[in-house]
Amino acid sequence: MIPSTPTPSFVLPAAVRAVFFDAVGTVLHPEPGAPAVYADAAARYGISADPATVLERFRAAYLREEAVDARTGWATSEARELARWQTIVRETLPGAPAECFDLLYQHFANPAGWRVPDRAAEVFAALTSRGLILGLASNYDSRLDTVLAGRHELAALRDRVVVSSRLGVRKPGAAFFQHLLRVAACEPGEMLYVGDDRDNDFDGAAAAGLRAVLLDPKNRHPDVTPRITALTDLLTTALETKRPGGSLQ
Repeated sequence: MIPSTPTPSFVLPAAVRAVFFDAVGTVLHPEPGAPAVYADAAARYGISADPATVLERFRAAYLREEAVDARTGWATSEARELARWQTIVRETLPGAPAECFDLLYQHFANPAGWRVPDRAAEVFAALTSRGLILGLASNYDSRLDTVLAGRHELAALRDRVVVSSRLGVRKPGAAFFQHLLRVAACEPGEMLYVGDDRDNDFDGAAAAGLRAVLLDPKNRHPDVTPRITALTDLLTTALETKRPGGSLQ
């Protein structure tokens, strides 16, 4: 049984009717980690790249592509996501052939390439039992469908899945978060968005008027409030106190 003791940094607001989760870094983690996967793929094609160098190049390439999308108002599509990842791989692994990209692209479409946090399914079940609407909302592409289908731990999120490439806009664009409200038929103050990226998840959701909480397991953002270190921190006793007549306080 999961304890329902609130953490010092976060108490789930009773007004919340829906909780949507980010995917990568929040409910899905590459396993093994992306730097090791990239380095291994490069080695198969005779390219030497240690994971530390891969990580440095990847971060730089990723930020450059974020800047590209920012200039277009965060517009995206399946074609844009494919081109985006082609650029990131090319800049992370200079000289890698197209086959190397294909290998990596398919790796991250495979459910076996991902890990779901321990007890995540229990968290989703507990939130659902309290009458909350759950969903998944991610900057990703159609590969997420395959990953979700193969990860039974995320079954509770499958009914409401928003993928940026299909929607046409990425986080932190306000239109992305406004769409979530329509999906859940909620007012901004009734939805909580949970994610690990300060800019795209926390700041993006908050700027759109949603409630937001940052998943920060390594305490990298002590200045951010509210903040949790694990998904289990979402389980508090706050929702168990109701007003007369059954409405939540």
